[in-house]
Amino acid sequence: MTVSAAARREAAEQAWAQLRPRVQEQAVAALGEAEADAFLARADLAPYDVHEPLAILYGAAADELFARSLGVVLAAAAERPEPLRRLDRRREIDPAWFQRASTKGYVAYVDRFCGTLDRLPGHLDHLAELGTTYLHLMPLLRPREGENDGGYAVADYRAVDPRLGTMADLEAVAAALHERDMSLCIDLVLNHTAREHPWARGWLAGDPAYAGFYTAFPDRTLPDAYDATIPAVFPDRAPGSFSWVPEACGGAGGWVWTTFWPYQWDLDYANPEVTLAMLGEIVWLANRGVDVFRMDAVPFMWKRLGTSCQNQPEGHSLLQLLHALTRLAAPGVVFKAEAIVSPDDLVPYLGGHDRFRPECELAYHNQLMVLLWSGLATQDARLARTALRRMRPIPPSSSWCTYVRGHDDIGWAVADEDAAAVGLDGFAHRRFLNDFYSGRFPGSFARGALFQENEATGDARVSGSAASLCGIEAALADGDAEALEQGIRRLVLLYSVAYGFGGIPLLYMGDELALRNDTGYLADPERAPDNRWMHRPPMDWAAAARRGDPAGLEGRVFAALRRLGEVRRSLLALRGGVESVVLDVGDDAVLAWSRRHPRSGTFVGLANFSPEPRAVDADTVTGFGTFDQVHGSDGRLEVVGGRLVVPGLGSAWFAEP
Repeated sequence: MTVSAAARREAAEQAWAQLRPRVQEQAVAALGEAEADAFLARADLAPYDVHEPLAILYGAAADELFARSLGVVLAAAAERPEPLRRLDRRREIDPAWFQRASTKGYVAYVDRFCGTLDRLPGHLDHLAELGTTYLHLMPLLRPREGENDGGYAVADYRAVDPRLGTMADLEAVAAALHERDMSLCIDLVLNHTAREHPWARGWLAGDPAYAGFYTAFPDRTLPDAYDATIPAVFPDRAPGSFSWVPEACGGAGGWVWTTFWPYQWDLDYANPEVTLAMLGEIVWLANRGVDVFRMDAVPFMWKRLGTSCQNQPEGHSLLQLLHALTRLAAPGVVFKAEAIVSPDDLVPYLGGHDRFRPECELAYHNQLMVLLWSGLATQDARLARTALRRMRPIPPSSSWCTYVRGHDDIGWAVADEDAAAVGLDGFAHRRFLNDFYSGRFPGSFARGALFQENEATGDARVSGSAASLCGIEAALADGDAEALEQGIRRLVLLYSVAYGFGGIPLLYMGDELALRNDTGYLADPERAPDNRWMHRPPMDWAAAARRGDPAGLEGRVFAALRRLGEVRRSLLALRGGVESVVLDVGDDAVLAWSRRHPRSGTFVGLANFSPEPRAVDADTVTGFGTFDQVHGSDGRLEVVGGRLVVPGLGSAWFAEP
C-alpha cells in the first residue's frame, strides 16, 4: 500500500510530538539550557527531514529509528568542541558562508603536497597567496594495505593513514585552517568499505551486530540478473559488480557485491543499522573539525534489480536523512556530492527535486569541465553553449564546484542529443576527444593517456595533468616557445571560466605551477597499474620557489591564477546562489555567459577557444557600454567596427560598476 506524502508528514509530526519532551530533557542534561534550546530549534525541523525519509526507507521501523538517530546526534552535539560550536553559530547566522565570491578551493593529496599532515600548516602561506579559503585533502582515512583504489578502500573511518600522520594531526590541521578562515574538506566513502574494515570482518565472522551490513549470494543467479543492467566501472580489471569470497555465506562461499574493486565491499543501506553506523562515523569526524564532506560514490548507494543501480530515489532519501541528522549535531557542516552522472541525474543531488529536499549543498560541475576540454580541442563553443543551456537550474541554497582538472580520469559525458544538436555524432565525438587528448590525433598538442580503454566498445577515459593536456609538456619537450605560449594561454583560459562561472572554483594542486605529467608512479607497484597517478604528481617546491618570476612559466601561471582569485572576491555576481546564463554573442568560438546578482547587477564572462582573435557583439557583452571590464587576459579589449575583439585563447570579465 502506497503512503501519501501528507500521511507521512502527519505521522512524522505525531512521532516528534511524542518524542520531543524526552529529547528536550536529555538535551538540557547533555548540553545545558542555551545549547539545548538551539539543538531543539534545529530538531523541530526533523519530522520532515529525518522521520519522513526514515519512513520511506524503513517503513514501520521509522519511529524507533527516529528516536535512535536523534540519540546519536545529541551525543555528538554534546561532544562537539567549543571552538567548533562557535563556528557553527557563525555559520547558522550566515548559512550561505560557502557561497561567498571569496570562497576558493585547493585540492591536494597530503603525501604529494607536503609529505605528512604535521607539515601542512607550514605550507598554508602558499595557499593563502592563491586566496584559498577551502582546502580539500584527498583520501586520508586509513585504507587497506596494498592496493586500495588511491585511498578509497577505507579500513577505518576513525583513523588516518599512518603514512600521513594521526587523527590528532588532522585535528591540528583543521584548527590551523580555521585560524586563517579556511575550511577543511575530506573524502568520505559511503558506498563501500575495504574488506578489512571491522564491519566486514564482523559480518564474515557471523557477528550479529554486523548482520546484513553487506550483500552476498550463494550462486550466480541474482548476480547475473543484476549485472545484465549494471554498467561495469572498471571493465578491463574488475568486470561485473560481484566478487567470489570463499568465507561468505557462512563459510560456504558467496558472491559479494563489489561495484568497484573486489576488495571494496558495498554496504547494504536497506539495513538501517548500516545507516546508523555511518551516521556515527560522519558526526565523529565532524567533531574532529571537518567542515565539508565529499560524499564519495553516492549514486551507487541503493540497489534495484533491473536498473543500473545508480541514482535510485531511495539513495536520495538516504542522503537527505544523513544530511539532516549531521546538521543537528554540527550545523556548520556541509555535504558535497561526488556524483559524476548525467546533468539530469546530477541536479537532484543538490536537492533539485519536484519538491525541494536538502541533500548536498555542493556538487561538481562535471559537465562544464568536460565541455571546456571539448571546446579547447574543437576550437568551438557551440556544444558547450547547447549543453549548458539544457541543464536544469540548481536550488539557490546550493552551489557548483567548478574545476578544470581533478584527481580522476576524464570521462566524456557528452550526451548524444547535445552532440546531434550541433551536427556531431556523440560516439564519434567522444572517440575524437579520447584520440585528441591521448595524443593520437594528428596535430594534437595534448600529452595524455587512455584510461580503462575498452577495445570492444571503443569506450575510454583520459588521464593527464592539465598542463600536459593543454600542450605545455609537448612545447617544453620540443623547445617551441610559441607552442609554450599557446599552452599557457589554454591553461589560464580554462581557469578563467572555472573562476568566473560562479560557485566554488577548485584549483588542483600543481596547476598553479603548470606541473606536467609524472611518470614516477611507474616505480611504485601499488600505483603502476593505474595511470591516473600521472596527473597526481608530487608538489615541486623548487618550481614553487620560482612563482615570483614574472617571466618564467611558473611565475606567469601563478600570477594569472592569483589575479583571477583577487578580482572575483569583489564580484557578488560570482557567489553561489546565482544562475549562469549562456549567451550567444555572434561567434561560435567564444563561450559567453552572464550572471545577475540583485545587489551588484550583471556580470558577463568571455572565453575564446580559438587561437585566432574573434569579434563578438559588443552591446551584448558590455550592456550597451554600461559595463566595465574588470579583468582580461590581455588587458582592455578593443572595439573594431562596433564589435569587441577577443584575443586568441583570451578571456575577459565585465561587470556593472
